[in-house]
Parts: sequence; structure tokens; C-alpha cells
Amino acid sequence: MPLVTSKQMLLDAQKGGYAVGAFNAENMEMVKAIIKAAEELKAPVMIQTTPSTVKYASLEMFVAMVAAEAKNASVPVCLHLDHGSSFDLAVRAIKEGYTSVMIDGSKLPFEGNVSLSARVAAVAHPNNIPVEAELGKVGGKEDDLEAVADTNTDPAEAKAFVEQTGIDSLAVAIGTAHGFYVGTPVLDKERLSQIREVVDIPLVLHGASGLSDDDVKDCVKRGICKVNFATELRVAYTDAGKALLKENPDVFDPKKLGEVGMAAVTELVKNRMKVCGCDGKAI
Repeated sequence: MPLVTSKQMLLDAQKGGYAVGAFNAENMEMVKAIIKAAEELKAPVMIQTTPSTVKYASLEMFVAMVAAEAKNASVPVCLHLDHGSSFDLAVRAIKEGYTSVMIDGSKLPFEGNVSLSARVAAVAHPNNIPVEAELGKVGGKEDDLEAVADTNTDPAEAKAFVEQTGIDSLAVAIGTAHGFYVGTPVLDKERLSQIREVVDIPLVLHGASGLSDDDVKDCVKRGICKVNFATELRVAYTDAGKALLKENPDVFDPKKLGEVGMAAVTELVKNRMKVCGCDGKAI
């Protein structure tokens, strides 16, 4: 089917008490692997690209790849700009055919974040494209994006932020981090519950790679409707290639490396979809 937006997908998740898995893709093989997992589990799915991934290929390239795979899929597929780093990039993504965008103004002061997020929403909504924004800072490093310290989302600020920006989903900071965790993460789940009480739009959890299944499930129960997975997909893809080369150093066909990488990513994505509870929700 054609690409869909994340609007109804996340509202359905909110109503149904599950979360949509959102998976970062770096190449054609990962796109195919993610959609294959969604097909096998009959799950809605969001495929994401970050600014550095877009720089590596292009917005046009990812729109073409994901749209081509989605066309032959029986489940809803959304193409989402993850951590949009500027107003211009978000607008270009919309123009090129992305069906959901995130604008990340979390490093700005509250007022600046509000202004930037509202500007993107003002452009996106007339085009029927939903907007995700972030309030508070998720620590760690993902691609070129790095937060030195964690600053968890304030519930009162979250309420005001949503009201003033008109965004469609909100990424919250509750102690997660991008990349893998150095120690055991301590999540402020009570804060998440407090945010849920005052914010009525779908909430998003970033930095899920490395969290326990129980932590993710608990966050979903407390109101998370979208869970982002990135780093662990890269590791699964790359490790599969390393294992093949170790077993057979004479392999030179890139397709062979792609095949084992795709298989590894598909299995990982299926596991994460089951943890989020979105399996079977596209029937």
C-alpha cells in the first residue's frame, strides 16, 4: 500500500494500549528487513532516517526505497524524519515525500523550542503531515547528535509545550540515552505517568536500544505510543556480516553480506515489535 502518515497509527496505538515500533534504517537492506518483519507479524511500522543518514544517501533516495517496498506491503508503513536538525530539513523532507517528521529543538531554551516546533507544525499540518518534537534532553550520542547531560522532561512544561506548538506527538526524556548504556539505566517512570496525566497526544520513547523488555513494556503501559530503536539494529546488521566473513573470509559478493544482515535485522525487529505489543495490530 502507499506510505501512510504516523497520525492514525499512533492514535490507534494510544487507544489500544500498545506502541508502534520505529526503526532507523541505514540502507536498502535494512529497509527491506524492517518491512519483512512487519509483514510477518502483521504490524504497523515506522521507518526512520536521521540527518546523518540522509546526508549519506539523500531524502529522495530513502523516499524512493521505502515507497517501493511499502507499495508491495500489506501493512501500513510510515517514513519518518528522526531528529530533524533544522526547519529547512523538515520542510525538505515533507516536500520530498516523508509522511512524518520530527523537529528536534530540545537543545534550545524552552521558548526557542516552542517557536521552532510551531513553525514546522504550521508548514506540515496543511500538508497533512504530523509532527513529533522533543522536550527535555535524551542523553548519549546518535549519529552527529549528542547530549552531554540528561535533563528530564518537566510535566508542566510538557503541557504548555504541546498547547503552544500544536504538535502531534511528544518525545520525552525520562532517563533514556541514545546508543548503548554504560551502566544499568534508571528510568523515571513516575515522571512519565505524570506527563501522561497532563498531555493527551501520543508520547514517544527515544533511546530504547539496550533497555530491558520489562522496562519498555512498563513505559508502554504508562503511555508511550512509539518506541525508537536504532543502535542495536546497526550492531545486528554489522555483526552478521562480520560473522560471515570470519566463517568464510573469501566472500566478496556484497549481496551475501546483505542477506545475512537482513536476516539478523528482521529477527531483531520482530522481537522488538512483540515487546511493543504492535504485532497483529495491522490485521
